[in-house]
Amino acid sequence: MPTVDHLVTIGRAFRARASLVAVSPSSQPSIAALAAGDRPTFSFEFFPPKDAAGLDQLVTTAAQLEPLRPDFVSVTYGASGTSRERTIAATRALATRTELPIIGHLTCTGQTVPQLRAALDDYAAAGVRTILAVRGDAPGGPSAPWAPVPGGLANATELVALIAEYGGFEIGVGAFPDGHPTGGIELDAKLLADKQAAGASFAITQLFFSVDRYTNLVRRSNDAGATMPIIAGLMPITRYSQVSRFAELSGAPMPPAMVERLSNLSSDPIAVRDEGAQIGLELAEALLNAGAPGLHFFTQNRSGVTREILATVLAHRSQR
Repeated sequence: MPTVDHLVTIGRAFRARASLVAVSPSSQPSIAALAAGDRPTFSFEFFPPKDAAGLDQLVTTAAQLEPLRPDFVSVTYGASGTSRERTIAATRALATRTELPIIGHLTCTGQTVPQLRAALDDYAAAGVRTILAVRGDAPGGPSAPWAPVPGGLANATELVALIAEYGGFEIGVGAFPDGHPTGGIELDAKLLADKQAAGASFAITQLFFSVDRYTNLVRRSNDAGATMPIIAGLMPITRYSQVSRFAELSGAPMPPAMVERLSNLSSDPIAVRDEGAQIGLELAEALLNAGAPGLHFFTQNRSGVTREILATVLAHRSQR
Protein backbone atom coordinates (compact mmCIF):
# COMPACT_ATOMS: atom_id res chain seq x y z
CA MET A 1 0.00 0.00 0.00
CA PRO A 2 1.23 3.60 -0.59
CA THR A 3 2.62 5.57 2.34
CA VAL A 4 0.10 6.92 4.81
CA ASP A 5 1.29 10.54 4.47
CA HIS A 6 0.83 10.43 0.71
CA LEU A 7 -2.60 8.87 1.00
CA VAL A 8 -3.73 11.36 3.63
CA THR A 9 -2.81 14.14 1.18
CA ILE A 10 -4.87 12.44 -1.50
CA GLY A 11 -7.67 11.96 0.98
CA ARG A 12 -7.71 15.64 1.83
CA ALA A 13 -7.92 16.62 -1.81
CA PHE A 14 -10.70 14.14 -2.49
CA ARG A 15 -12.68 14.87 0.66
CA ALA A 16 -12.28 18.58 1.25
CA ARG A 17 -15.69 20.18 1.61
CA ALA A 18 -16.17 23.54 3.25
CA SER A 19 -19.48 22.48 4.73
CA LEU A 20 -17.76 19.93 6.96
CA VAL A 21 -14.98 22.17 8.26
CA ALA A 22 -15.38 24.49 11.23
CA VAL A 23 -19.16 24.46 11.22
CA SER A 24 -21.56 24.37 14.12
CA PRO A 25 -23.39 21.06 14.71
CA SER A 26 -26.70 22.56 13.66
CA SER A 27 -25.31 23.50 10.22
CA GLN A 28 -23.91 20.09 9.37
CA PRO A 29 -25.71 18.27 6.56
CA SER A 30 -27.76 15.28 7.67
CA ILE A 31 -26.29 11.79 7.37
CA ALA A 32 -29.21 10.77 5.18
CA ALA A 33 -28.54 13.69 2.83
CA LEU A 34 -24.83 12.87 2.63
CA ALA A 35 -25.56 9.19 1.96
CA ALA A 36 -27.96 10.16 -0.82
CA GLY A 37 -25.32 12.41 -2.41
CA ASP A 38 -23.05 11.85 -5.38
CA ARG A 39 -20.24 10.16 -3.46
CA PRO A 40 -20.07 7.61 -0.63
CA THR A 41 -19.76 8.58 3.01
CA PHE A 42 -16.88 7.40 5.19
CA SER A 43 -17.08 7.23 8.97
CA PHE A 44 -15.54 5.66 12.07
CA GLU A 45 -16.87 4.06 15.23
CA PHE A 46 -15.15 3.97 18.61
CA PHE A 47 -16.01 2.28 21.90
CA PRO A 48 -16.07 4.15 25.24
CA PRO A 49 -12.74 3.78 27.09
CA LYS A 50 -12.64 2.50 30.65
CA ASP A 51 -10.17 5.03 32.09
CA ALA A 52 -8.32 8.29 31.45
CA ALA A 53 -5.52 6.54 29.56
CA GLY A 54 -8.06 4.92 27.29
CA LEU A 55 -9.74 8.26 26.69
CA ASP A 56 -6.41 9.78 25.66
CA GLN A 57 -5.88 6.83 23.29
CA LEU A 58 -9.32 7.39 21.80
CA VAL A 59 -8.69 11.08 21.18
CA THR A 60 -5.27 10.27 19.69
CA THR A 61 -6.83 7.71 17.35
CA ALA A 62 -9.52 10.20 16.31
CA ALA A 63 -6.90 12.86 15.67
CA GLN A 64 -4.92 10.46 13.48
CA LEU A 65 -8.03 9.73 11.42
CA GLU A 66 -9.26 13.33 11.27
CA PRO A 67 -7.09 14.33 8.25
CA LEU A 68 -9.09 11.86 6.16
CA ARG A 69 -12.12 14.10 6.75
CA PRO A 70 -14.69 11.49 7.85
CA ASP A 71 -18.31 12.48 7.45
CA PHE A 72 -18.95 11.50 11.07
CA VAL A 73 -17.68 9.42 13.97
CA SER A 74 -19.64 7.61 16.66
CA VAL A 75 -19.09 6.21 20.15
CA THR A 76 -20.90 3.02 21.13
CA TYR A 77 -23.17 2.90 24.15
CA GLY A 78 -22.48 -0.64 25.29
CA ALA A 79 -24.86 -3.25 23.96
CA SER A 80 -26.27 -3.92 27.43
CA GLY A 81 -26.66 -0.23 28.34
CA THR A 82 -23.86 -0.29 30.89
CA SER A 83 -21.53 2.43 29.63
CA ARG A 84 -23.70 5.53 29.48
CA GLU A 85 -21.42 7.79 31.54
CA ARG A 86 -18.29 6.65 29.68
CA THR A 87 -19.99 7.10 26.33
CA ILE A 88 -21.13 10.63 27.14
CA ALA A 89 -17.67 11.52 28.48
CA ALA A 90 -15.98 10.19 25.33
CA THR A 91 -18.47 12.05 23.15
CA ARG A 92 -17.78 15.30 25.00
CA ALA A 93 -14.02 14.77 24.65
CA LEU A 94 -14.29 14.27 20.89
CA ALA A 95 -16.58 17.27 20.57
CA THR A 96 -14.19 19.57 22.44
CA ARG A 97 -10.83 18.19 21.27
CA THR A 98 -11.57 17.53 17.59
CA GLU A 99 -13.66 19.06 14.82
CA LEU A 100 -15.26 15.72 13.93
CA PRO A 101 -19.05 15.53 13.42
CA ILE A 102 -20.30 13.11 16.08
CA ILE A 103 -23.16 10.62 16.28
CA GLY A 104 -24.31 9.46 19.71
CA HIS A 105 -25.40 5.86 20.32
CA LEU A 106 -28.39 5.01 22.48
CA THR A 107 -29.73 1.61 23.53
CA CYS A 108 -32.93 0.85 25.41
CA THR A 109 -31.45 -2.20 27.14
CA GLY A 110 -31.44 -1.83 30.93
CA GLN A 111 -32.81 1.72 30.91
CA THR A 112 -36.11 3.32 31.81
CA VAL A 113 -37.75 6.00 29.71
CA PRO A 114 -36.64 8.77 32.13
CA GLN A 115 -33.05 7.50 31.88
CA LEU A 116 -33.26 7.51 28.08
CA ARG A 117 -34.58 11.08 28.11
CA ALA A 118 -31.73 12.07 30.44
CA ALA A 119 -29.23 10.60 27.97
CA LEU A 120 -30.82 12.65 25.19
CA ASP A 121 -30.47 15.72 27.40
CA ASP A 122 -26.76 14.94 27.81
CA TYR A 123 -26.25 14.47 24.08
CA ALA A 124 -28.06 17.69 23.26
CA ALA A 125 -25.93 19.57 25.80
CA ALA A 126 -22.78 18.12 24.17
CA GLY A 127 -23.86 19.44 20.77
CA VAL A 128 -24.74 16.04 19.31
CA ARG A 129 -27.52 16.25 16.73
CA THR A 130 -27.67 12.66 15.43
CA ILE A 131 -28.49 9.50 17.40
CA LEU A 132 -27.98 5.86 16.40
CA ALA A 133 -30.84 4.04 18.13
CA VAL A 134 -30.44 0.31 18.79
CA ARG A 135 -32.18 -2.10 21.13
CA GLY A 136 -28.95 -3.55 22.49
CA ASP A 137 -28.16 -7.07 23.66
CA ALA A 138 -29.04 -8.83 26.88
CA PRO A 139 -26.16 -9.12 29.39
CA GLY A 140 -25.63 -12.71 28.24
CA GLY A 141 -24.76 -11.67 24.69
CA PRO A 142 -26.42 -11.38 21.25
CA SER A 143 -28.15 -14.77 21.44
CA ALA A 144 -29.40 -14.47 25.04
CA PRO A 145 -33.11 -13.84 25.73
CA TRP A 146 -33.89 -10.13 25.93
CA ALA A 147 -36.50 -8.37 28.05
CA PRO A 148 -37.18 -4.70 28.79
CA VAL A 149 -36.73 -3.33 32.29
CA PRO A 150 -39.83 -2.10 34.13
CA GLY A 151 -40.56 1.38 32.83
CA GLY A 152 -38.41 0.81 29.75
CA LEU A 153 -39.04 0.25 26.05
CA ALA A 154 -39.69 -3.02 24.27
CA ASN A 155 -37.61 -2.57 21.12
CA ALA A 156 -35.62 -0.22 18.88
CA THR A 157 -38.71 0.96 17.01
CA GLU A 158 -40.13 2.33 20.26
CA LEU A 159 -36.76 3.98 20.94
CA VAL A 160 -36.82 5.66 17.53
CA ALA A 161 -40.32 6.96 18.26
CA LEU A 162 -39.18 8.30 21.66
CA ILE A 163 -36.26 10.17 20.10
CA ALA A 164 -38.49 11.54 17.34
CA GLU A 165 -40.95 12.76 19.97
CA TYR A 166 -38.10 14.37 21.93
CA GLY A 167 -37.14 16.28 18.77
CA GLY A 168 -33.98 17.92 17.49
CA PHE A 169 -32.12 14.77 16.42
CA GLU A 170 -31.59 12.95 13.16
CA ILE A 171 -32.06 9.23 13.86
CA GLY A 172 -30.16 6.24 12.52
CA VAL A 173 -30.70 2.54 13.29
CA GLY A 174 -28.90 -0.78 13.02
CA ALA A 175 -29.26 -3.35 10.24
CA PHE A 176 -28.18 -6.99 10.06
CA PRO A 177 -26.97 -8.48 6.74
CA ASP A 178 -26.69 -11.93 8.33
CA GLY A 179 -29.89 -11.53 10.33
CA HIS A 180 -30.15 -10.73 14.03
CA PRO A 181 -29.25 -13.77 16.19
CA THR A 182 -32.73 -13.67 17.75
CA GLY A 183 -34.74 -13.15 14.54
CA GLY A 184 -34.93 -14.05 10.86
CA ILE A 185 -33.72 -12.04 7.88
CA GLU A 186 -37.24 -11.32 6.60
CA LEU A 187 -38.29 -10.04 10.02
CA ASP A 188 -35.21 -7.80 10.12
CA ALA A 189 -36.28 -6.22 6.83
CA LYS A 190 -39.78 -5.56 8.13
CA LEU A 191 -38.38 -4.05 11.32
CA LEU A 192 -36.21 -1.68 9.27
CA ALA A 193 -39.34 -0.46 7.52
CA ASP A 194 -41.05 -0.02 10.90
CA LYS A 195 -38.11 1.99 12.21
CA GLN A 196 -38.17 4.21 9.14
CA ALA A 197 -41.89 4.82 9.65
CA ALA A 198 -41.17 5.73 13.29
CA GLY A 199 -38.65 8.41 12.29
CA ALA A 200 -35.32 6.84 11.25
CA SER A 201 -33.63 8.28 8.16
CA PHE A 202 -30.59 6.01 7.71
CA ALA A 203 -29.16 2.67 8.87
CA ILE A 204 -25.71 1.28 9.59
CA THR A 205 -25.12 -2.46 9.38
CA GLN A 206 -23.56 -4.83 11.84
CA LEU A 207 -20.22 -6.23 10.66
CA PHE A 208 -20.34 -8.83 7.88
CA PHE A 209 -17.96 -10.37 5.33
CA SER A 210 -19.97 -11.05 2.17
CA VAL A 211 -21.04 -8.46 -0.37
CA ASP A 212 -23.99 -10.65 -1.34
CA ARG A 213 -25.29 -10.55 2.23
CA TYR A 214 -25.31 -6.76 2.06
CA THR A 215 -26.96 -6.46 -1.36
CA ASN A 216 -29.59 -9.04 -0.35
CA LEU A 217 -30.31 -7.03 2.80
CA VAL A 218 -30.86 -3.88 0.73
CA ARG A 219 -33.17 -5.74 -1.65
CA ARG A 220 -35.22 -7.29 1.16
CA SER A 221 -35.47 -3.98 2.96
CA ASN A 222 -36.59 -2.12 -0.15
CA ASP A 223 -39.20 -4.80 -0.81
CA ALA A 224 -40.45 -4.35 2.77
CA GLY A 225 -40.75 -0.58 2.31
CA ALA A 226 -37.48 0.61 3.88
CA THR A 227 -35.99 3.04 1.38
CA MET A 228 -33.53 4.86 3.66
CA PRO A 229 -29.80 4.56 2.85
CA ILE A 230 -28.06 1.57 4.47
CA ILE A 231 -24.39 2.27 5.23
CA ALA A 232 -22.12 -0.78 5.32
CA GLY A 233 -20.33 -1.48 8.61
CA LEU A 234 -16.82 -2.98 8.41
CA MET A 235 -14.44 -4.22 11.10
CA PRO A 236 -10.88 -4.80 9.83
CA ILE A 237 -9.24 -8.01 11.03
CA THR A 238 -6.04 -7.41 12.97
CA ARG A 239 -5.66 -10.65 14.98
CA TYR A 240 -6.42 -14.28 14.15
CA SER A 241 -8.35 -14.67 17.41
CA GLN A 242 -10.97 -12.32 15.98
CA VAL A 243 -12.15 -14.89 13.43
CA SER A 244 -14.39 -16.81 15.84
CA ARG A 245 -15.35 -13.69 17.79
CA PHE A 246 -16.52 -11.91 14.65
CA ALA A 247 -18.66 -14.90 13.71
CA GLU A 248 -20.40 -14.63 17.08
CA LEU A 249 -20.98 -10.88 16.68
CA SER A 250 -22.24 -11.02 13.10
CA GLY A 251 -24.42 -14.08 13.55
CA ALA A 252 -22.72 -15.97 10.72
CA PRO A 253 -19.34 -17.60 10.12
CA MET A 254 -16.74 -15.89 8.00
CA PRO A 255 -16.52 -17.22 4.42
CA PRO A 256 -14.30 -20.36 4.31
CA ALA A 257 -11.94 -18.85 1.73
CA MET A 258 -11.38 -15.85 3.99
CA VAL A 259 -10.74 -18.04 7.02
CA GLU A 260 -8.25 -20.09 4.99
CA ARG A 261 -6.33 -16.97 3.96
CA LEU A 262 -5.91 -16.06 7.63
CA SER A 263 -5.40 -19.53 9.09
CA ASN A 264 -2.42 -20.10 6.82
CA LEU A 265 -0.78 -17.14 8.58
CA SER A 266 -2.05 -17.72 12.13
CA SER A 267 1.45 -18.11 13.59
CA ASP A 268 2.59 -14.72 12.24
CA PRO A 269 0.68 -11.79 13.83
CA ILE A 270 2.13 -9.21 11.44
CA ALA A 271 1.17 -11.28 8.40
CA VAL A 272 -2.36 -11.74 9.80
CA ARG A 273 -2.67 -8.01 10.31
CA ASP A 274 -1.49 -7.26 6.75
CA GLU A 275 -3.76 -9.91 5.22
CA GLY A 276 -6.65 -8.61 7.31
CA ALA A 277 -6.05 -5.14 5.90
CA GLN A 278 -6.06 -6.55 2.37
CA ILE A 279 -9.31 -8.42 3.02
CA GLY A 280 -10.85 -5.24 4.42
CA LEU A 281 -9.73 -3.25 1.37
CA GLU A 282 -11.18 -5.82 -1.04
CA LEU A 283 -14.51 -5.87 0.81
CA ALA A 284 -14.67 -2.07 1.01
CA GLU A 285 -14.10 -1.59 -2.70
CA ALA A 286 -16.49 -4.39 -3.64
CA LEU A 287 -19.23 -2.82 -1.51
CA LEU A 288 -18.76 0.59 -3.09
CA ASN A 289 -18.84 -0.99 -6.55
CA ALA A 290 -22.09 -2.72 -5.54
CA GLY A 291 -23.66 0.64 -4.68
CA ALA A 292 -23.20 0.98 -0.92
CA PRO A 293 -23.84 4.65 -0.03
CA GLY A 294 -21.12 4.64 2.61
CA LEU A 295 -18.62 2.68 4.70
CA HIS A 296 -18.58 2.80 8.51
CA PHE A 297 -15.39 1.40 10.06
CA PHE A 298 -15.46 -0.21 13.51
CA THR A 299 -11.98 0.92 14.55
CA GLN A 300 -11.52 -0.86 17.92
CA ASN A 301 -10.02 2.50 18.99
CA ARG A 302 -6.97 1.94 16.77
CA SER A 303 -6.31 3.91 13.63
CA GLY A 304 -3.62 2.02 11.69
CA VAL A 305 -5.45 -0.57 9.58
CA THR A 306 -8.56 1.58 9.16
CA ARG A 307 -6.46 4.50 8.00
CA GLU A 308 -4.60 2.36 5.48
CA ILE A 309 -7.78 0.85 4.04
CA LEU A 310 -9.65 4.12 3.72
CA ALA A 311 -6.69 6.07 2.38
CA THR A 312 -6.16 3.43 -0.30
CA VAL A 313 -9.87 3.45 -1.22
CA LEU A 314 -9.73 7.25 -1.53
CA ALA A 315 -6.58 7.09 -3.64
CA HIS A 316 -8.16 4.61 -6.03
CA ARG A 317 -11.33 6.67 -6.35
CA SER A 318 -9.40 9.90 -6.94
CA GLN A 319 -7.74 8.28 -9.98
CA ARG A 320 -11.06 7.53 -11.71
